[in-house]
Amino acid sequence: MDGANDRSLPLRSPKRRRVNGNLSPFRYSSPDELAGSSDHETPLTYHRRRTSSSNLRRTPTDHRRRSYERSDQDSPDELDHTTYPTFWHDKYRREDLRPPTVASRHVTPEAPSEISMLTPVQSPDYPPLSPATPLPPPPKQARYFPYKEKMVLKGHKKGVAAVRFSPTGDMIASCSADTTLRIWSTSTGKCIHTLADGHLAGISTLAWSPDGRTLASGSDDKSIRLWDTVTGKAYPLQLVGHHNYIYSIAFSPKGNMLVSGSYDEAVFLWDVRTARVMRSLPAHSDPVAGVDFTRDGTLIVSCAGDGLIRIWDTATGQCLQTLVHEDRAPVTSVRFSPNMKFVLAWTLDSCVRLWNYVEGRCVKTYQGHKNEKFSLGGAFGVYGDEAGEVGLGEKKAFTVSGSETGELLWWDVQSKVVLQRESGHEGCVLGVDTWDQGGLLVSCGLDRTVRVWERVSEADTEELAKMEDEVTIEEAVNGIVKEEDVALKMEDSDVADGLQHVDIK
Repeated sequence: MDGANDRSLPLRSPKRRRVNGNLSPFRYSSPDELAGSSDHETPLTYHRRRTSSSNLRRTPTDHRRRSYERSDQDSPDELDHTTYPTFWHDKYRREDLRPPTVASRHVTPEAPSEISMLTPVQSPDYPPLSPATPLPPPPKQARYFPYKEKMVLKGHKKGVAAVRFSPTGDMIASCSADTTLRIWSTSTGKCIHTLADGHLAGISTLAWSPDGRTLASGSDDKSIRLWDTVTGKAYPLQLVGHHNYIYSIAFSPKGNMLVSGSYDEAVFLWDVRTARVMRSLPAHSDPVAGVDFTRDGTLIVSCAGDGLIRIWDTATGQCLQTLVHEDRAPVTSVRFSPNMKFVLAWTLDSCVRLWNYVEGRCVKTYQGHKNEKFSLGGAFGVYGDEAGEVGLGEKKAFTVSGSETGELLWWDVQSKVVLQRESGHEGCVLGVDTWDQGGLLVSCGLDRTVRVWERVSEADTEELAKMEDEVTIEEAVNGIVKEEDVALKMEDSDVADGLQHVDIK
């Protein structure tokens, strides 16, 4: 081919096809327009070849050959190398001029052209779908069912600092500034054990072992105690090594290691069997307020009042990543997400932030609560399946946190929308934990109480809504509702007919 005359022409816009002498109302679409699942809109790059001037005259049977090459982006049609270009000139779009490779997409002049555009091209690698094969139903949209207070557990004499469900969810452990821990029955609310005579000062944190047989507690007396949850007795060995108050502890997934954070600005990694320090991490320049393990135990996260969040390698003790927000607000609590891709952090600027620790950036910020003084905590949860059942439809994640106003707030992790705001405690809510399998949530606070919350089912939600509507209408008609709760909007012509419209604020 003559190089002087060889050049690429711009892509010609597709023309409408003539069927029986008339223009078809449907136009040919590019392969990427037919691929509904593709995010790319750039079609294959086509080039028209032109021969030298000696070959300009062509016979009517010669069709114009077109070559194409793949673009930089891989669309579904580019991966299917058997797909032939559909951009053909109308003059040469005839059955006898079609190459053999387009037989699977051949449309006779009598056939409507829209069929070829609505039906995706089948690749030899994938067998065609049978018309009789029913399509799977779309997943059921996730619906959030609110939590309501189930019971209030009383027994502590001072504020309750932390609360946790056992791994099986049948027990709840709480610790208090009254130097005691209590183990409660999740189903009945009865106090099973009162763990006393183990610490000399208030207890700030606790953690369950993975098998649920051991409970660890960290205290202001600078020690960590291990308790037998069956007998309610403390093990003889104490984990002693910190030089100041212990704020946070967490078990490894195998239960053989324990990580602790203290007011002495250090993070200790303990051997539970020997009660000895395996590794000491000079982590922060301020008191360490929170620590946590990933679900596989390979990483540790710590946070402190210096505004830093650090990710550590469990095996080597090396700091892999440091996360810091531009505001540099003190970080009071951290938790790894269940999929181990994110870290949720509570800060004293009334924010809860979700961090992508691999990329080192904050991806979500949740607001609406008040957190300016106390060290608050929270948890992740799942909604969208009724009563904790699996496989009924789409599932979404939420995060829940306490507030210094006595409220609990639920946020959708993805949209940051406040799903629910509930009051219950009198004073600051310090700790929150969830148990998704049972649809339960537990909270604690400065009011010395532990409150258990239960997710309402769909039937109960509809029944409660109906009852609320009936009560609201009855109270409004009888004049029981206070003026500040009900705004009456009546036109002059409606006065004779009585109450016409009640707007509940």
